[in-house]
Amino acid sequence: MQMLYNSDSFVVVQFEAAADAEAGPLSRGGYEIVDKFARKEIFIDGALAESFKQGVQALIDASPDPQAMDDYIEGYAQLAQQPLTLH
Repeated sequence: MQMLYNSDSFVVVQFEAAADAEAGPLSRGGYEIVDKFARKEIFIDGALAESFKQGVQALIDASPDPQAMDDYIEGYAQLAQQPLTLH
C-alpha cells in the first residue's frame, strides 16, 4: 500500500500484491480513491485502473496544478458508492 496523492479533497492509495504462483509473475492491485467531502470511496482495478494510471501520468508529464489533478480524480470519484465509516 502506498499513498500516491493527498489533497484537501481526495486521497489516492495504490495497492499492489504479487499474484499467486499459478497465475504467474504478474502483479495484481489497484487504486483506492477517497472523496473526503462526499465521504465515499471506490477501489478500481483492471482496465479502469490502467486508464486512471495513464491519465495521471499524462497530467504529471504536463506539470499540472493541484486543481487539475483534483478535477481528473473527481471524474473517478463520482463512481464511488461505498460510504466511509470509521471504526
